[in-house]
Amino acid sequence: MAMEPEMKKDLIEDLDMFVSRKDYYRRIGKAWKRGYLLYGPPGTGKSSLVAAMANYLKFDVYDLDLREVQCNSDLRRLLIGSANRSILVIEDIDCNVGLQNRENENDTTEDDKITLSGLLNFIDGLWSSCGDERIIVFTTNHKDRLDPALLRPGRMDVHIEMSHCTFSGFRILASNYLKVDEHRLFTAIEDLFERVKVTPAEVAGELMKSNNSDIALESLIKFLQNKEHEGVTTS
Repeated sequence: MAMEPEMKKDLIEDLDMFVSRKDYYRRIGKAWKRGYLLYGPPGTGKSSLVAAMANYLKFDVYDLDLREVQCNSDLRRLLIGSANRSILVIEDIDCNVGLQNRENENDTTEDDKITLSGLLNFIDGLWSSCGDERIIVFTTNHKDRLDPALLRPGRMDVHIEMSHCTFSGFRILASNYLKVDEHRLFTAIEDLFERVKVTPAEVAGELMKSNNSDIALESLIKFLQNKEHEGVTTS
């Protein structure tokens, strides 16, 4: 993952603490669950981070597409069917119009459609009380569009901003894809990263174009220069 080292360290420590606190959660009488919100532009690695979390914890992953769920009763059945030691992922939560806020929910009955209140009730109540060691992850490209009720501690305990690639993130990608930790072109690339916004997915795409590090890095430099000339620069 092209994450800043400090952010990665904090996340690993939070995950380790969560899985080690079985007795703690029972003692305080709270459900053994943890909520994460991953937000940022497309291509910044939100889905990849979920996969990395699951691999690290050896948890199952349930990818819940709310657009395919017709009503709250269907949602209830799906959530109850998920196992312990699992991560429930709801991607692009901002794209689910009915979940952006609680306005106009009184116009429909509970089972007419999926509502924000219905989702929150299931997460806080039935889903969390009928199993252990559960993580729920929301992803969004637009955090500002979400109802504050989704974001409070106890629901989304940890907010992680997945932003554009930094030079330190690039170094991780270069090591993973090209097996190079230092290169004569790194100075030019670092200079470009100070001026150009680019996602980790875009960087990875350029690095995958050749197994030859010289060719791949020169391709990345050209890509960054083109973006700079197009005016996609930092403020």
